[in-house]
Amino acid sequence: MALRGQGRMQSAVRGAVALGTALVVALLAWELFVDLPDDLTHLLGIVLFVLVIPLALRVGGNVASSVVPGYNVAEVAVEGPITRSAGGGVTSPTGAHADDVVDQIERADDDDNAEALIVKLNTPGGEIVPSEDIRLAAERFDGPTIAYATDVCASGGYDIASGCDELWARNGSIVGSIGVIGSRVNVSDLADDLGVSYEQFTAGEYKDAGVPLKDLDEDERAYLQGIVDDYYDSFVETVAEGRGLDPETVRDTEARIYLGEDAAELGLVDELGTRRDVEERLEDELGTAVTVEEFEPAGTIRERLRGGVQSVAYAFGAGVASTFDATDGFDFRLK
Repeated sequence: MALRGQGRMQSAVRGAVALGTALVVALLAWELFVDLPDDLTHLLGIVLFVLVIPLALRVGGNVASSVVPGYNVAEVAVEGPITRSAGGGVTSPTGAHADDVVDQIERADDDDNAEALIVKLNTPGGEIVPSEDIRLAAERFDGPTIAYATDVCASGGYDIASGCDELWARNGSIVGSIGVIGSRVNVSDLADDLGVSYEQFTAGEYKDAGVPLKDLDEDERAYLQGIVDDYYDSFVETVAEGRGLDPETVRDTEARIYLGEDAAELGLVDELGTRRDVEERLEDELGTAVTVEEFEPAGTIRERLRGGVQSVAYAFGAGVASTFDATDGFDFRLK
């Protein structure tokens, strides 16, 4: 209760500083634009005075934020399938774009007001390297970091959580899926039915391994399975180190998913609780009342408009096009 009272006191101080600064600026504007000019310029002075008022309020708000910051905890959300970025290609415009998320975490790390970081996770996983990039950004944050799983924290999402100091979840959260999937579509039979033949000129025995227009031979299958196994070994090591678990304990999950309570019993989750519980944990850590500021992608208006167009295009065509989007027809993901 004392910390909450402290938070209300800080809000009152910020309001007083903002109002006081705005009044000072407004009084100066009145003297410059209204009182000092002669009668012929009073009308123009009054107009300028009215125009200055919004500026005075903004200056007051900025001064208040500098004197008494409005927040001390940053929150960054990772929601939906994890991909590299929304800047090109056929990717879902509603997923978690790693380049944007990393930028948000880095901006929070550079912000002197942000003493701690909450990474809100609601994701089934996604591309391997983008997931790793977000995890590394969370690891680099200079301050306490808590990953908070809402509905789903699976695969690439769990990889990200391994880069945070603690992982919290709800009783009904889905957690785990510590595994890797490699997939390809085989349309060779369809090509035969359509009278389409595959002919490709390559250098290197395995260059076209996984191309969907031809069947895999056993050597190619073993080659691609080896890549999946290597990714899996790396994933297990990352989780074991980040979560303080024995690697065999991680392997024994066999990429299963668990409800929050079961995940906590296995040590996959540190604590179960609500969002308010997470904030109270940070209040204990920081020794002060917590106010959270959600950091969002710093995109331009043009990029946001482009995102809307992408949403429409994705709804019509991405599902089909993504079949052929991966390198050589083979797609590796944390699933």
